[in-house]
Amino acid sequence: MVNASNRASRTPAGQLRELLTAAPSRGPLLAPGAYDALSARLVADAGFDCVYMTGFGTTASLIGQPDIGLLTATEMADNARRIAAAIGDTPLIADADTGYGNALNVARTVETYERAGVAGIQLEDQVMPKRCGHMAGKQVIPTSEMTGKIRAACDARRDPDTVIIARTDAVATDGVDAALERARAFRDAGADVLFVEAPTGEADVEKIADTLAAGTPLLFNWAEGGKTPPLPLSRLRELGFALVLYPIGTLLAATAGVRSLLSALRRDGTPAAALNDSQSVSLPGFEEFTDLVGLPAAREREARYT
Repeated sequence: MVNASNRASRTPAGQLRELLTAAPSRGPLLAPGAYDALSARLVADAGFDCVYMTGFGTTASLIGQPDIGLLTATEMADNARRIAAAIGDTPLIADADTGYGNALNVARTVETYERAGVAGIQLEDQVMPKRCGHMAGKQVIPTSEMTGKIRAACDARRDPDTVIIARTDAVATDGVDAALERARAFRDAGADVLFVEAPTGEADVEKIADTLAAGTPLLFNWAEGGKTPPLPLSRLRELGFALVLYPIGTLLAATAGVRSLLSALRRDGTPAAALNDSQSVSLPGFEEFTDLVGLPAAREREARYT
């Protein structure tokens, strides 16, 4: 963990870079996914050193729809702004999909995300409208177009520490070797972290790590229930991954908890059974929840002005 007393002297982007640099000795940086400000606050309160804003979860929570490119840049940036405000100086990595257009659009997206408080920006090489990386039917843009987007993203940064994460979805469309070729081109264009999405076997994961991990931080997407094998963290450390995303676990857990509560309410007419069932999801009490979201601190501030 990063010592909290040292955080104030660095921007969140600077903290993120330092954490990624330390990964070879300390192990991969773990980034649980958050889909709103509350889930992000829970991630930070649990002691994780950074938070990942999932596009899949943002889409599901904002409009109740699948991750098939339905949200706009404005909607994504607004969610990032709320999350960044909720987690303070904890670094936020945010999904920025394809950058929402050409290289000029990407530059504006980077500027908007930075103003929202994002420390790391993830861009992918899919054709827009994109799809979740673990869905079928993806298409990718030419490598030259994506490298232009990456150069534009790097040039648009106001904070030189802002981390640009370049993702390729070419494993699904053209195979692992083509994806590796793209990732090398992305690194040459200035990407700070490389992300080869959705390899389907451990041998492919190993090939990606053997080819790319040396010299460039490498991201592993531990997509819960996705196409990539769920490798142990110890193995990911051996392979040299610097950053591991757990994008939708919080969303799935919240879904299970709400379903359990509603099932009890529909069956019994009250939520008492769900509240008292030790075998189900443990629900926080009212005061515990209001403490969690900062009611005591808000009351203290309120008292100063009344």
